[in-house]
Amino acid sequence: MAKIKLYQIDAFTDKVFGGNPAAVCVLDAWLDDATMQHIGAENNLAETAFVVPSSNDYEIRWFTPTVEVDLCGHATLAAAYVLFTYYNYAGKTINLHSRHSGLLTVTKQEEGLTLNFPTDTLQPAETPEALLQAFGNTPSETYKGKTDYLLVFDNQQTIADFNPDINLINSVAARGIIVTAKGEEVDFVSRFFCPQVGIAEDPVTGSAHTTLTPYWSKRLGKQVMTAKQLSKRQGNLTCEYLGDRVNITGKAITYLTGEIEV
Repeated sequence: MAKIKLYQIDAFTDKVFGGNPAAVCVLDAWLDDATMQHIGAENNLAETAFVVPSSNDYEIRWFTPTVEVDLCGHATLAAAYVLFTYYNYAGKTINLHSRHSGLLTVTKQEEGLTLNFPTDTLQPAETPEALLQAFGNTPSETYKGKTDYLLVFDNQQTIADFNPDINLINSVAARGIIVTAKGEEVDFVSRFFCPQVGIAEDPVTGSAHTTLTPYWSKRLGKQVMTAKQLSKRQGNLTCEYLGDRVNITGKAITYLTGEIEV
């Protein structure tokens, strides 16, 4: 039986019990896929990140309680925080390689950790009838990215008040559904519902901001923007649009360190 160190990190927050919790396991070599999926299910968090050293860089994969996903922002932030904090990573920037999303970098800054991710591609789309019923509200605009729908609404309070029908959302062929509006104290706000991958509502979603950042940059005429995800836990992000890449900056804090036996 192997013992594996496990870290639970709250990402996109500077306070425990805020932001989005992620588990992180730094491995010497990959476990088999079934074991990593079992660990993701046992942790029962939005994502568990697994990291393996590769030369001077790292490889990274992410598992929800039910599936492996192609990209996860908060668990990448959490993984980098673990490497900087507990593995004494000496450089300022960590290179993380994903088999589905390519090179991802995380850079230590005074204001937090900055993710550099590929920008999503958006196309105008018809709003699926199931989403109109699920939210009980018609968006002013609807887009489809690589994996998610983006629904734009008129004000922040609408986003905060949503209590959608999760079963209807689950019937839509997408990784998840982003809802967004212009913010009152920040540039834009959002929420993210993704029962399709085993999570009714994700507290703070870094990868969704690869979709949100280009949209709001063009709409607001700003390259750097502040953002808040209005889940119950809430989270704060700073987003910078760089064309085919985006920078997403946030903080992280340790909730738990422990050891699992598999």
